[in-house]
Amino acid sequence: MAKKSIIARDAKRKAMHDKYLAKRLELKKLGDYEGLAKLPRNSSQTRLKNRCVETGRPRGYMRQFGLSRIAFREHASKGEIPGITKSSW
Repeated sequence: MAKKSIIARDAKRKAMHDKYLAKRLELKKLGDYEGLAKLPRNSSQTRLKNRCVETGRPRGYMRQFGLSRIAFREHASKGEIPGITKSSW
């Protein structure tokens, strides 16, 4: 599991991104790059990182489910994800 501080930092970035989203889009539309530069860095889309909602793991992230591959496998094995079955051939 990721450190709590890393998960909290990422949540803070997500909140800041959501707060400045409308302003950022408006400045981009106007072409005001000086105004964009004055906004906080953490409000940028590129500073966000996809993380597992359970463990906070950044690698092996599956967008469709919001889980890392490890958490996904655990839930799939228990049958908690509808429509997902273990393949065998």
